Amino acid sequence: MEQNIFDKQRELTKRLNRYREEYYNQNAPSVSDAVYDRLSDELKQMEQQTGVCMANSPTQTVGYPVVSKLENTSHVIPLLSLDKTKSSEDLVRFQANHQVMLMLKLDGLTVKLTYEEGLLKEASTRGDGNEGEIITHNTRGISGIPARIPYKERLVVTGEAFIPPGDFEKLRTRLLDSDGKPYKNGRNLAAGSVRLLNASVCRERRVRFVPFHVLEGYPELAAKSQKLYQLPALGFSICKFMVSQRVLTQAEIEGGIAQLRQFAMENDIPIDGVVMTYNDIAFSKSRGRTGHHYKDGMAFKFEDEMFESRLQEIEWTPTRSGEIAPVAVFEPVEIDGCEVSRASLHNLTFIEELELMPGNRILVSKRNMIIPHVEENLDRGGFNLERIIPLQCPCCGEPTRIHAGQSRTADNAERVTRTLFCDNPACETRRLRQFVHFAGQKAMDIEGLSEATLEKLIGKGFLHTYMDIYRLDRYRAEIIKMEGFGEKSWQKLWDAIQQSRKTTFERYVIAMDIPMIGNNAGRALCKEFGGNLGAFEMAVYQGYDFTQLPDFGETLHQNIKNWFLDEENIYVWDELQKLVEIEKKPAEEKAVGEDSLFAGRTIVVTGKVEPYTREGIHDLIASLGAYPGSSVSKKTDYLICGEKAGSKLAKARELNIPVLTPTEFFCRAKVG
Repeated sequence: MEQNIFDKQRELTKRLNRYREEYYNQNAPSVSDAVYDRLSDELKQMEQQTGVCMANSPTQTVGYPVVSKLENTSHVIPLLSLDKTKSSEDLVRFQANHQVMLMLKLDGLTVKLTYEEGLLKEASTRGDGNEGEIITHNTRGISGIPARIPYKERLVVTGEAFIPPGDFEKLRTRLLDSDGKPYKNGRNLAAGSVRLLNASVCRERRVRFVPFHVLEGYPELAAKSQKLYQLPALGFSICKFMVSQRVLTQAEIEGGIAQLRQFAMENDIPIDGVVMTYNDIAFSKSRGRTGHHYKDGMAFKFEDEMFESRLQEIEWTPTRSGEIAPVAVFEPVEIDGCEVSRASLHNLTFIEELELMPGNRILVSKRNMIIPHVEENLDRGGFNLERIIPLQCPCCGEPTRIHAGQSRTADNAERVTRTLFCDNPACETRRLRQFVHFAGQKAMDIEGLSEATLEKLIGKGFLHTYMDIYRLDRYRAEIIKMEGFGEKSWQKLWDAIQQSRKTTFERYVIAMDIPMIGNNAGRALCKEFGGNLGAFEMAVYQGYDFTQLPDFGETLHQNIKNWFLDEENIYVWDELQKLVEIEKKPAEEKAVGEDSLFAGRTIVVTGKVEPYTREGIHDLIASLGAYPGSSVSKKTDYLICGEKAGSKLAKARELNIPVLTPTEFFCRAKVG
């Protein structure tokens, strides 16, 4: 059967629905009853000929159903998300030597349709991937969904329900969301429309459905594309895609993305990226999944999308260093399926440059699809710094201070950065943050000494210095009587405190909270000074140049020097060592990795390297006798580039630093 008849049928369905709208709702018919009846008879003949009847066909829809609530349904095959990237290089690596499909990433709400014996039995939303809501009643109000198809076996398709951008611009002027405000984007309006209880209201929203995957059906076909090619004969308009015939170069992938993007723009289709997926179904299944996404596909996002919101207030919170950090609190917006209502504002300079004031309309994004960020202020003007910064610390009430410091931009240019400070060392919030850091997993690792517990113990006057943690048994009787405590809870906490007495050079140095000293810097210092705290301290006093260590710059060098100039810091440094035991590094441990290809090299990691956490991959690098760096510089020898690579990749290219994929690194390191 020629595809042309399906196109005619869909067009005639759309045309007759428009005439019905004019006749019943606008009282302004553009055709006579005779013309309408003739076209209706023609549509009936087509439906009989093709065996396809669209859910919104005027031959079937006498009325539009209404339900009292949306029932839930389980997805036997979970409808998970895909991993995301903004780098075409990631797509090249993902492709490997397999045939792939490049497909539009439609911007709407994922919907699943289930057919039995040629009839639509259920339509549901994706929901959380495991359970969605049944929206079968609304299929009459959504174009592109057949109610009857000639395929009699079980068929399950997934696709996207969306509103074309052109239609959304017309609708947004007269529709309001549940808060009585205009819809911010077509995705939100489509998602809300599909989940309406009244199908007649859904019909007015001009929602379309386009399938992008056959979940069940046509079991004899081995490729995803082959299954999709069957759908037009069932009345569907499938999502635009391309299939590779050989391994694609990066330029070819980027060219394909550009073509798909142009197609979407010319056909008024809302997209927020392009999806690459393996075409072979058996291979796709073999790739498995995580709890969040299947591993047989990757979504290429064009850019960090921006969403309009309104700044409600700026919160100020003292940190353990004394800096008072500003946080934007704004009207919630949904980004990548998550509700976002807070974002760091970094410092005063950032606020001043955006001229941010409560009440301003702002643009918010998720940078690299992870970190919420305020991108722009749409209501500049009327900025007054004195009206937004607290003159007293929000915690202790002591006067605040504006500090101006030097920093460098990405292009190495100097700039002045202004921050707000509380100089009161006894500030409760500041002290609490310091204790939380000290007891944290990367520092002394005292299990059970949470922020809430520390707040209670500090409030009771039991803790004034870090050393007091190891003398808490003096207050055992009082602690047992505290809310949330008892004999067992106390004993568990005390056992964890005793266990933390045996620690390492790295943990001790991190616990001291020397600015910018973390896992990597602590590991480098341990290696340089043989795990000897005394040798490290003596080196400071003797003018040791820390910039000679991998990944140590002038700022970190100065931080170490300044920290040891503070008498209170020295007191804690010395006194705490009397209460703990620093593990001695076995002599043979120093030789680990000396015969490795990477011994003595500085290796930086960007992106996700499965199955390792960031700390895990750094430990692996260290075990090879190499140094795991945190930033790319001229001292870097290799960059390992995993999924969702960041700006470090561009920096490595600029400096001509060798870039390794995780597979290349594991092979050279002889890691299984």
